[in-house]
Parts: sequence; structure tokens; C-alpha cells
Amino acid sequence: MVKFQGNAEMTKISIKNALLAGLSGLMLTASFAPINLNWIVWISLIPLLMSLEDKSLLGAFKIGLCAGFFHYLTLIYWIVAVLSRYGNISLILSLAALLLLSFYLSLYIAFFALIVVNFKNSRFSSFWGACIWVALEYARSYIMTGFPWCLLGYSQYSRLPLIQISDIAGVYSISFVIVLVNFLIYNVVSLVIKKKILGSNTGYAPGVNGYDHNKHNGHPLRILGIEIILTSFLIGFILLYGYNNLKEKADNKSKGKDLRAVIVQGNIDQSLKWDSDFQEKTVSIYNKLSAKSADFKPQIIIWPETALPYFFQDISHLSKKVFKVAKITNSNILFGSPAYVKNKDNIFYYNRAYIISKNRVLDYYDKVHLVPFGEYVPFKKYIPFVHRLVPAAGDFSTGKKIKPINSPDLKIGVLICFETIFPDISRKLAVEGAELLVNLTNDAWFGHTSAPYQHLSMAVFRCVENGLPMARAANTGISAFILTNGKIVDKSGLFVREILQQEIKLKHKKTFYSQFGDIFAIILLIITIIRFIWILKRR
Repeated sequence: MVKFQGNAEMTKISIKNALLAGLSGLMLTASFAPINLNWIVWISLIPLLMSLEDKSLLGAFKIGLCAGFFHYLTLIYWIVAVLSRYGNISLILSLAALLLLSFYLSLYIAFFALIVVNFKNSRFSSFWGACIWVALEYARSYIMTGFPWCLLGYSQYSRLPLIQISDIAGVYSISFVIVLVNFLIYNVVSLVIKKKILGSNTGYAPGVNGYDHNKHNGHPLRILGIEIILTSFLIGFILLYGYNNLKEKADNKSKGKDLRAVIVQGNIDQSLKWDSDFQEKTVSIYNKLSAKSADFKPQIIIWPETALPYFFQDISHLSKKVFKVAKITNSNILFGSPAYVKNKDNIFYYNRAYIISKNRVLDYYDKVHLVPFGEYVPFKKYIPFVHRLVPAAGDFSTGKKIKPINSPDLKIGVLICFETIFPDISRKLAVEGAELLVNLTNDAWFGHTSAPYQHLSMAVFRCVENGLPMARAANTGISAFILTNGKIVDKSGLFVREILQQEIKLKHKKTFYSQFGDIFAIILLIITIIRFIWILKRR
């Protein structure tokens, strides 16, 4: 541990470490949409690793917390707009919610820093660093219902050759490679710099996970050389696999059955959406836009989440108008609408997606993964006053089962709202035979922030992982068509009224990821835990 001489020197170093950690946090944010400086993520952790040199466990934890705080405050700042503008929560409470959520998410980077320092003097430190990061990302996807928003790998959504490996190991594989490269660059640069300072014959390999020649057999340069060779082979394999995958999918472009699909982006103002006086106007907007696509002869027309802001199941004159559009366009219509089920004295509400033909409801799906404090209030049964803090929160129930929606010739895997950020939901739909993924969402809540762009970038990986195309219908945007290789072939603007038309090729062959899920991330989690326990016992 560094011994500080006097308070002034301690403060000086603390400021330096905080700035380095903050720089890492800001670089991480800049790598995601809509800034899209995705190259910067390959060096974004280096300032953090520099700040961890010779730190105690508590010091490392604080530095990691600082990096995480800078990152998440700038990444999910849109929480304030969602809560204050649409959630009827005061600005002060909205800011408090942002700080609280950012603090929680920062804990994962703090624990990353703490565990990394525990792995001091480990051989193949780059590999262990990448394992730790992925293990914590995987944990974040499930703890407290999970919030895997903008995992590190999502920053590379536009690099198609690189992300094709996701059909084997998921988005976590991209996170693994990014962290691996960060550690490797850091260790190489650190070794070169320290050798110049300490001399070439010290046998000392510095860094947060530096290799100590005095404690282990073998020269640090040899270990580092092996890491460089293995990492180069890994990246080479990933890129070769990616380019071959893209070529194979391009060669098979003409194979499979065709589906003519239309996405309707109604751009309904969120402040008017649930106004009963505006319901007639809402239905009219969707009907007119859908009718314009009749010449395209669509087989399916897709409207966003809660496009119909009333109970469609109660057949009214508005519902009859929707059936009429299906008849005019000779197309099935897939849309979102709230629903309810009466059970004795209780009424259960659901966020539902329907698919209808010109004369009947064909099938429906109820959202399974609800938004905490948005669609339900956690622990409401045990902490009743919590509901008062979130007056705009819904009271929806969880859907009974993850299953595709069935129409006569098509199985559709529907993902409502942020269900797209949970890889396992899409995977289960693929296993159940879904031929097309459809994301119905209402991103109007986010306003003109970075959130709609981030939400779209994560949807790309669901297509690659499962070898399925996706149609994404968003109330105010960004609506899009995404191919099986992750390429966005058509997309709308934000806050515009628009229709997208595309002929999609359907040919589903289950991927390794669809069949075995996040086995890669689970293995890394297990070996990280085993390694951590072994180090603690050894000490």
C-alpha cells in the first residue's frame, strides 16, 4: 500500500485517482449510443486500472464507486425526465432516484475494482480481469429483478463482424473481449513504463494485476507474451467467425419464406395518450396510417405498445374500427392494449399484445417482465407507503408464461417494452419456435434523450443471438427493422408520424445460444467465485 506523507499529499493523490476514475466513467458512457464512440471502450478502463495501482481493498472499492458514479450519472440521466415529466414526481425526488439507482449500479464497478486488487500478482491477469467483469454483469442481469441496461458489449452493436459470436456466447462474450483488451494494453504500457524507471533487470511486472517475478516461476514478459498471443488468436477467431457468418447469411438471403410487414409509428403525445377524449383520434391516426400501406399488401401490420389506450377486449365501436382496418388491408394486426381478468373479488391488469385478423382475435401475450416502479411497485404488500412515493406507477400483474403469439402461418416472439434488454426472454421465445421477434414499446417516456437510441442498440443483439429478424414498433420512435445478422435495414426518426415497410425473410435455425443460453457467462461466474475463494483461503 502507498504510504502518504501528510494530508496535502494524500489529498493530491486522491484527486488524481478520482479524476482517473471519472475519466474511465465518462469514456464508458461515450462509447454507447447515441454518441457511438465505440472504439473508445477498448481503452476506457485503463485510467481506472491506473488509479488502482497499490491500493488497499477499501481504496479500490471507493475508486471503483467513483468510476461507476461518473458513468451511470451520465448514462441514465434520462431517469429524471421520465420521473419528473411523466411520473408526476418532484424534481428533487427524481434527482434522488437517479442518484440512488446510479449508486446501486456503481456498486458493481466498485466490487470489480475490489476483486481485481485481490487478484494482485496473479498470472494471466488480463483473463481474470475479464472474467470478473462478465461475472458481475451477469449478476446485475438478475439481482433485484435485473437491470442489464447498456452492458459493455452493447457498445459494439454496429460492428457486425465482431458481434456475430453472440450467437454462441451472447452479449457477454463481447464484454469479455473488451475488458481483456483493456487489461492487456494496460499491462503492456505499464510494464514498458516501469521498466524504464526501475531498470530492465528487476523482473518486476507492475500494474494492478502485475506479475511478480519474485513470487512465481517464469519471467513476466513470457506471461505477457502468452496473453498477447492468446488474445490475438481469440480476436482473430471471432472476426473470422463473424465474416464467415455474414457471408453465409448473405448467400442464403433468397432462402426461407417471405413476410411483408408494416410498422406504424403513431407518434401519440404521452400527455394525451390516456386522455379518454383523445381515444377516438388515436384510433383514427393508426387506422389512416395503416390504410396507406394497403398497396404494399402486408401480411402483418404492427402497432406499438398500448397503441390502443383502452380495454380492447371490451368490444366497442373503437375496437370495431380496428377490425375494419384489418379487413381493408387484408392483413393481421399486432398491437398493444391494456387488459384485465376478473377473479372473484379481484381484478388483475395486464400489459397485453393482441394479434387479430379481420374478424377475430387470434392470440395474445401478457408482459412477463414488468418495469419496477413503472408498471408495479415492489414490496407494496410489505411497505404500503412506497406506493405514495410513485403516484404514476401502474398496478399490472405478471403474465403467466413466455410464449410466442400464434397466427395461422407465423409464430411471433413478442417483447413488450424493456423485455428486449433481457436476453433470456428472447431465447425462450426462440426455443418455443418463434420465427420473428417483435418489440412493441412506448419510448415516449424518454423524450429527446439518449435512451431511445440505447434501447434500440440492445435489440440488435437479440437478433444475432437467436438468428431471428426483428420488427420494432415504438410509439414515438425509434421504430426499426433488424436482420438476423444485426443490421438495421430501416428505421424511423424520433417524434415523427411514419410507416415502415419491409419484406422479411424468415428461416429459423436454432443457434447455439438459443439452445444453451448464457452458459459462457455462467462458467466465467463459477470460475471467478472459485478463484476468489481460493485466494482468500490461501491468504
